[in-house]
Amino acid sequence: MRRKPLPHGRGSERLPGSPPPTLVVKSRAFHMARRTRGFTLIEMMIAVTLVAAIITGLLMAMRTGLSAYEKVNRRLEDNRRAMGLDQTLHRQFGGIIPAAGYCGLDGPKIAAFNGDAASVRFVSSASLAEGSRGLPRVVEYVAAADPNGGTRLMMNERIYAGPSSVAPQCVSGILPPVQVTPESVEMAGKLAYCRFAYRVPVPDSPVGAEWLPTWQRPDLPRAVRVEMMPLDPNPSHLPMLTLNVPIHITRLVVTGVYADQ
Repeated sequence: MRRKPLPHGRGSERLPGSPPPTLVVKSRAFHMARRTRGFTLIEMMIAVTLVAAIITGLLMAMRTGLSAYEKVNRRLEDNRRAMGLDQTLHRQFGGIIPAAGYCGLDGPKIAAFNGDAASVRFVSSASLAEGSRGLPRVVEYVAAADPNGGTRLMMNERIYAGPSSVAPQCVSGILPPVQVTPESVEMAGKLAYCRFAYRVPVPDSPVGAEWLPTWQRPDLPRAVRVEMMPLDPNPSHLPMLTLNVPIHITRLVVTGVYADQ
């Protein structure tokens, strides 16, 4: 009697049309190998390239944003500086004191206000450090060469302690030119030019007469003009305009009387 073949497993007969057992085992092993294999080198290179492109785009966007922020911040800083210079000049020239000093120990009495086209010196109740709350200051403005090109406006301040504080600076009745020191403050830079002019006062006239390039007189001018022009004009920036600052004191500095009396 012949043994009945088993349906599956070893010793069973292969049904007609079914693949050999060895081929089935190889096919299963191939599919398992495909499911468990990793990335290929080309796939890794493509992934790294995509990530690098995304990071580069983000960095470029951040760089563009930071550059725009720096430009806007620089423009606002220049505008604030221009407005601050305008306010400072009006406060200091508006707070002019008709002070005088002695030239040397036994020299003649001279006015503390004097100036030329490149510099001006005066005594003011307003200072850059303390505003109008501190002691009177000897204020000096001078147009000096800018190391970056063009001209810059520099300022010096020191405490005015009375007529004797002017004596050490006076030689033969003439005050020396204003000097730029390491303590000088740069009020404006990158200017094409910066010059001063002084208007001659006229009694009973709020306007005054002609403008003079120098001032060595015992009285005060009717107004002081500060002419400034930027080296590289930029329409998006607040320009450095010409300032005409009026002076409302008519007292003669040396004699102590008023010119309109």
